[in-house]
Amino acid sequence: MLLKDAQRLAIEKALDLIEIVPNAEPPVCKLMDFGKYKYELAKKEKHQKKHQHITLVKEIRFHPNTDTHDFEFKVRHARGFIEEGHKVKAAVVFKGREITYQELGHKMLDNFTERLADIAKIDQSAKMEGRQMVAYYVPDKSKKKSDSKQVKDKTTG
Repeated sequence: MLLKDAQRLAIEKALDLIEIVPNAEPPVCKLMDFGKYKYELAKKEKHQKKHQHITLVKEIRFHPNTDTHDFEFKVRHARGFIEEGHKVKAAVVFKGREITYQELGHKMLDNFTERLADIAKIDQSAKMEGRQMVAYYVPDKSKKKSDSKQVKDKTTG
C-alpha cells in the first residue's frame, strides 16, 4: 500500500500509522492507537525483566590456616550458590607475613576445586590480586544434565 493511502486510511479510522519494522523492504506499518502500542511495549519489557535470571558473584573467603571444619562449611555454601546458578569467587586472603606461604593458598584452592568438580568448572584459575589469591567458578550445565539422567536411570531401573 502506498504511504499516502495508508495515512488517509489512518485518519479515516482515527488511528495512528505506526512503523513496526523500518528496515524491511517495504517497511512494515500498522494501524493502531499509539498510546496502546507504547503501553503494550512497556508491559512486554516489564514481563521480560521480571523473568530474567541475574547471575551474581558470591564470594567465599579463606585464610591460609583455615581449619578443616570451616573449610567444609564454606564448601557447602559454595555448592549451594552454584546450584542456584551463581558464580563463586573463592579468595584466600593473606595477612601480614602470611603472604610468604602462597603454596598453602594454592593447596586450599586446589582442594576447593576438587570438592566442586562435580557441579562447577573453573572460570578463572587461581591468581594473585594484591594480597588475595582468587579463583572463579561457574555452574557446569553439562555435568548437571548428566547427573539428572543418572538419577532417572536409577529410579526407573
